[in-house]
Parts: sequence; structure tokens; C-alpha cells
Amino acid sequence: MKKIVSIALCAGLILPAAAAFGGCSKKTGGRESYEMNLEYFPETRTLSADMSVTVPNRTENALEELKFQLWANAYREGAKYTPVSDLYESAAYYKGKSYGGISVTEVGNAEGFSVTGEDENVLSVRLTKPLYPAEKTTLNFKFDVTLAEINHRLGVGEHGVNLSHFYPVLCAYGQQGFLEYVYAESGDPFVNECADFKITLTVPENYTAIFNGTGEYVAQNGKKAYHIVAENVRDAVFVLGTDYKSVKATADGVPVEYFYYADEAPELALGAAVESLSYFSDTFGDYAYPRYTVVETDFPYGGMEYSGLSMISSALRSSETPVAVAHETAHQWWYAMVGSNQFERSWQDEGLAEFSTALFLGEHEKYGITYDEAVSSSEKSYRAFFSVYSQINGEADTKMDRPLTSFKGDYEYRNIAYDKGVILFSRLKSTLGDRKFFNGLKKYAEKYNGKIASGEDLVACFTAASGNAEGVFRSFTEGLCVI
Repeated sequence: MKKIVSIALCAGLILPAAAAFGGCSKKTGGRESYEMNLEYFPETRTLSADMSVTVPNRTENALEELKFQLWANAYREGAKYTPVSDLYESAAYYKGKSYGGISVTEVGNAEGFSVTGEDENVLSVRLTKPLYPAEKTTLNFKFDVTLAEINHRLGVGEHGVNLSHFYPVLCAYGQQGFLEYVYAESGDPFVNECADFKITLTVPENYTAIFNGTGEYVAQNGKKAYHIVAENVRDAVFVLGTDYKSVKATADGVPVEYFYYADEAPELALGAAVESLSYFSDTFGDYAYPRYTVVETDFPYGGMEYSGLSMISSALRSSETPVAVAHETAHQWWYAMVGSNQFERSWQDEGLAEFSTALFLGEHEKYGITYDEAVSSSEKSYRAFFSVYSQINGEADTKMDRPLTSFKGDYEYRNIAYDKGVILFSRLKSTLGDRKFFNGLKKYAEKYNGKIASGEDLVACFTAASGNAEGVFRSFTEGLCVI
């Protein structure tokens, strides 16, 4: 059995520079503000939208154009970068291949707009005049989204409708300007700044709309109009369905609600949500949102995280559900509250969320997995991956700082981002000791809440506690260590 090589020798090495981001201010004036008027038409699988976006220029440059990600276009016919891999295609496309996409018909208060990007994935909006630092501008959009019949983040599933990443999302801004990313079939390509949302969503009266943020609905003329507010969140998300029930509880005063349609033991998922939310609040710092929602839905993977809401796949076995719930709840800290560039450095949130799940399981024996067993499972999986890839390809690329599009499939992605991430943080915990390790995590959670943290930012929080931390990170992320 191989062991980690000595990493103390790496302590003097310096991590490569990472992209810098303009962090979200906690003041409303420092964030983007989206206002939307949406209506869903099930007979045509379409979403009609009017949207205004107020954009403050937080950069040091005058901006002559703004760029928005068009994630919905990944579902169109002919897309180069598709939303699902061959491995999950049959589970996702339950009726065979189906297509969707977004059509932007108008952008008001702008000189013009065009669909650009490597895969028609970016909306470039030319401004009527330069937007100088600290100034704001408001753009008005009209667009329609056609939903594919697919069990996925965005689409009409077998039992409901998932609406995420359906609107033009302002691209994050880096050292070289706006960051444009294509969809990736493995991992989550979304790099979102925090924003404020005010949304009215109209659906047929027999539908229930589940959402992040807070809100209520008014029923009239055979329809429901939901009025929703979500502040300082990375995304607006909805799940629509006609058969949902729910169970409720609280976690340290935070309302927690689990929506389900097929789960025969809903209290199990609710309990995991409550216990993990409470544990992570105690371990990392206070939960930032007014409520937490978990929803069972049509999804080919275990789950998916959003600010204040987590999707959990209806295909999970009952024994798998609590672990998936805990993992997605950990993402409320490592994605929703503390953002990162998960396209370029997926381990920074996925590895940390998976490791946080191991910590949670270690403190909650009733779920049947100890901390040591969770770490050991990741080690076994990673070693098997390394052996297989080395035999097939002659070598295995074990670097962790790499874009999602560099992974050769879900297997490689899972082992590098999740399993090697777990091993990294477990070794860091052993090297630093519990006190310094958890102090570093708490510092990271507090300092970068509402921002996008670079890899250097994460490392610095641990380096302040112990100079050995930098070498640990470098040995793992650059593929220098042997596991």
C-alpha cells in the first residue's frame, strides 16, 4: 500500500497565480439586481420572461460591453458542449433525445446585442455609453426558454420541471475581463457572483413552485402568481410539480422544509438536512439564508446545490439519501456562501463539500459511516482510478487545478475533484491538527462569505495557521504526491 510522500519538502513552493475576482459587497448597491416576470406554459414546455438587470461596475475599468452566460443554450440541438455525458444519457433523456434553448429577442437600454462565445453560450451586450467604475446601468431583457424533456438541472422531467440557469447570468469578471465558460458534461461550470432577485413566477393553479428565497403566491383565474425575494444569492432556482408534499422542521431556528413526491421515508431526508445544517453551522459558521429547502426531483446524479436550496435525485436508494443531503448541505458553505471558480478548480468546492460530509458522518453514527471509513473509501477509489488509468493510458493525470473540459469523463472527474479532494483535506487536517485546521476553515468561511475565493485565498487561510499548509496543497494540486 502506497503512502503520501513527505510533503514537508514542498512547504517552500508557491502556488501558481489564480484569477482575481471582484467580490460581492454585502451592501445592496454592490451587487447585481435582477427583477423578473416569468410565466411557465406546460403545454409548450416554454418559459416566457421579462427581466431587468442593474449592474454596478465593481472593476477599475470603463466597460463598453457586458457579457452574460446563456447556459440554456447547452440544451439546444447541435450544441458542442452538451449538459450530460454518454454515461448518464439514458437516465437523463427518458423519452429519447430532446432539445431546448434560449431566445433573447430584446435588450433595452443598449446599443445592441449578439449571441457569441465558443458554443453560442454568451450574450454580448454593447452599451450606449461606457460604464465607468462605481457607476450602474440597467438593461431590460425579453427572452423565451424552451425546455428539453430531460431529467436535469433545466428541463421537463418525468415528474416535474427544474428551472435553474435559465436566464442570462452576468459573467464573473477576472484579471483579463469577463470570464466566458462553456457547459461541461462533468461537473458544474457555473461561476456566479452574488446578486439580489425579485421575481414573479406565474404557473397553472395545479402546480406547486418550490424556490430559494422567501415568498408567497396569489391564486387567480386558474393560475398562481408567486412573488419571491432572494438576496445575496448566487442563483435563482425553481422546481415545479403537481404532486408535491412536504415535511418541516427547524435547525437552530432556521426553517427547513423537504418537498417530495415519491420518497417513502421523507423524515429521513428531513432529519439529515436539519442535522447537517446544524452541524455545519457549528463547525464552519452561521448559515446565511432565512430558510433551507431540500427537494426531491428528477435528476441523473445524486443532487445539486443552489443558494438556500438543494435538489436530491429521486433515483437514490434510501440509504444514499442522507449522505447526498449532507453533501448538498455542505455546499451551502462551499459554493453558495463561499464561491470559487468551480470550472477551473472543481476540487475547491466539491472536494471540500465531500470532506465536510465525512466530518458530519463521523459525528452522526446512525448513518452507518465513520469519518475514517469515508476517507478510506475515497483512498480506495482514487487508487483504483490511478491504477486503471495508468494501465490504459500509460499514465494518469493527477493534477487537480484543471478545467472541467480537460477531464476524460465522469470517472476521472469524480476521483480527482471528490476523492482526491477528500484525501487532500484529510491529510491537511492530520498535518495541522484539529485546532489549526478548523480555525483555517472558519476563517475561510468568514472572510469569503458572499465572494468568489481563489485557490490562493483558500491556501492563505490555512497558511496563516501553519506554514506547512502550502506544501500540502501544492503536492496534491500539482500531482506531486503519491497516494
